[in-house]
Amino acid sequence: MTSTLRTLTVPLDVDSSSGGLPSFLVRDDVLCWSRRENGLVGFGELARFTASGPDRFLEADIWWRHLVIEADVTDPLEIPGTGPVAFGSFAFSKTSDFESRLILPEIVVGIRDGQSWLTQLTLDDVELTEAGALAALAGWLSPEPEERESAAGELTAAGGSGVGHPTNSQLLSFRGPITTTSASQLGDGKVTLESGSLSETAWKQAVADGVAEIRTGKLEKLVLARDVVATLPDGVNAAKVLQQLASRYRECWTYGVDGLVGATPEMLIQVEGRTAQARVLAGTLDRRDAEGVDGSPLEYAERVLAGSEKQRHEHEIAIQSLTTQLAPFSEAMNAHSEPFILELPNVWHLASDVKAELADIEGHVPTCLALINALHPTAAVCGTPTLVAGELIRELEHMDRGPYAGPVGWLDAAGNGEWGIALRGAIIESPTTVRLYAGCGIVEGSVPDAELAETWAKFRPMLESLGISN
Repeated sequence: MTSTLRTLTVPLDVDSSSGGLPSFLVRDDVLCWSRRENGLVGFGELARFTASGPDRFLEADIWWRHLVIEADVTDPLEIPGTGPVAFGSFAFSKTSDFESRLILPEIVVGIRDGQSWLTQLTLDDVELTEAGALAALAGWLSPEPEERESAAGELTAAGGSGVGHPTNSQLLSFRGPITTTSASQLGDGKVTLESGSLSETAWKQAVADGVAEIRTGKLEKLVLARDVVATLPDGVNAAKVLQQLASRYRECWTYGVDGLVGATPEMLIQVEGRTAQARVLAGTLDRRDAEGVDGSPLEYAERVLAGSEKQRHEHEIAIQSLTTQLAPFSEAMNAHSEPFILELPNVWHLASDVKAELADIEGHVPTCLALINALHPTAAVCGTPTLVAGELIRELEHMDRGPYAGPVGWLDAAGNGEWGIALRGAIIESPTTVRLYAGCGIVEGSVPDAELAETWAKFRPMLESLGISN
């Protein structure tokens, strides 16, 4: 790429009563990273980088650093997520046919700790102004594509020479559900849900085979996933799916990148300056299992999860996997001495947060993608030892996970970023079909029927957002 990247970030007036960032999720092609009404939303595409194979993270890192090193950046806010930003999705496996990608949007809206902003990005030699950026945003939020040019023209005229904002009500007036399908998501067509690569019986046999391999001593833990395919004749409304996930799963990170959508509870790595944080999950309990039990549901979860040797063992393996890989990049690190119970609408998890101060190595702090290259795949999504588990996954699952359980998130030019693991998600494969994924940690004490039930609990967020009950 020979063109110079130029960006302008300006404050944005977002009415707190409008619903925060999810209120901008009005297009099926939106790029999304949202939690608790904060995060980033991207519109359009200026450029993209794709790669596959074992060096996909490092190749993407090189492309991004070359792109931003000479960028012309006007960013008076200088907080994580302002200035140049790219959204990304990476394949779980180095052997996957899925093309890992970084996408450079045209417009980014960000909300963080009460601050809201708008960034316009361009590779053209045009003047960037506040009025122009606001007009461009209004164009992307307009109900119909043909209205964008006139909307932008009206707001540019109203904005004058680059001072003054269209009001929040003006921006809201351009919002309306914009979908790539002609019908509403929830209509009268017959919705079907079918097994994907393996039937339920075949997948349970895969679990049993995995347990048998663990008992030979070849590995300690294995994560096995399965897929199901939902067909919605009336069409898939990706924007509605993201809105539903962001509303129901506020403690998760709702993501949307190129048809990959979901709400993950697991943070692979978050970098702000020299501080890195991660959230590790291993150990799951369906909230429906607590119906009718004595005592409070949370007490039940603590008893079943924290009191289970199997669940604690699985969790400890996941923590060790992350901290061992992160240690060479860190000056100091701490993790919860005891895991806590993470409450989600569908399940409880055993969870631990890890925090590290990144080391300055030869004058450089490691980038997000360099850290991901070292950390992925963790035991939480693959197993341990990694190479043995990875080979067994390919043998037993009979599918290419694609971006499922791979890193998904964003990074900026300052080195900040948030990368979750693409769990509780799906790939929109066509205007009417969605492929959902869910996986379970398999250890020596795993029971196939219980693991199958766990996958259905983990499918629930996506099924609910699609209007399918299970």
